[in-house]
Amino acid sequence: MPPPVGGVLWTLAGDIRALLMLPAALTMQVAHPAIGAGVDDHSVFRTDPWGRGERSLRSLQLWIYGGERAAEEGRRLRALHKEIQGTDAHGRRYHALDPAYYAWVHATGYPVYRHGLRYLARPLTDAQERQLYAEWLQVGRILGIHDRDMPQSIEEFWPYYRRVLDEELEATAVVRELVATDAAVPAPDRGPLPVRVVLAALWPLLRRPFLRTRAFLTAGLMPPEARAAIGLEWSRDQERRLRRLARVVRIVVPLLPERLRYLPLAREARANARREARHRGSDTAGRQRQGLPGATFERRNTER
Repeated sequence: MPPPVGGVLWTLAGDIRALLMLPAALTMQVAHPAIGAGVDDHSVFRTDPWGRGERSLRSLQLWIYGGERAAEEGRRLRALHKEIQGTDAHGRRYHALDPAYYAWVHATGYPVYRHGLRYLARPLTDAQERQLYAEWLQVGRILGIHDRDMPQSIEEFWPYYRRVLDEELEATAVVRELVATDAAVPAPDRGPLPVRVVLAALWPLLRRPFLRTRAFLTAGLMPPEARAAIGLEWSRDQERRLRRLARVVRIVVPLLPERLRYLPLAREARANARREARHRGSDTAGRQRQGLPGATFERRNTER
């Protein structure tokens, strides 16, 4: 069953600010040698980065907003990963569906969301943290991960998380590529044709700034303990710049109309939820017309 309408993930995952957090989670995933090797050997992230990103984002949105399609998407992903296997950089055999590896891919979302919200919205309360973790466990079940392979509470999660950071993560080849500022990333090939034409023409000028921004957000929105475990540098000046950027994001994003603030599947799901609430005559309809069906994460001031 997907996370509930009006829950923490429902409010968070479709907001465009979640896009800024995704590179940190992906980099933490591929910092595991087995996962990094699987991506290095089998992914099209080098030849089709924009297509892969679009497909991954749609998949993630289906876990939260897909309703009955969520479980189907979970099964599709497991079938897709069934043949992904090989040998990592240390000569160890891996399989993408090994419970420990698959669970780590899932686990990275919780600490990244928790950390990123402190900058881009406001910190979660203790109750919201626990709700987020409970909902993230529901996502894990959609992905076909057994409860025995996931820490079942926040108290169990943090020792598991620290052990993986201390004993398993490293700056894999894929990590180094994802934070490189001179990678050969092709021009974006998604979106309206006029936009693609303009971006293709300007890409020689835009590629380096894009890569620098991606590396900056990857390190900055990654929890500090994970950043240290992987060996990513982060300075006081970078922290000040991130805080300035986050202040702008906190002010601007809540002012955007829903069609710009939320991703397509989230917009569709929110519209359906509002229609159902009006049909039921529920008092939640008023909250949903405000744009957030449940808990809100907007800051009440502009300072961290």
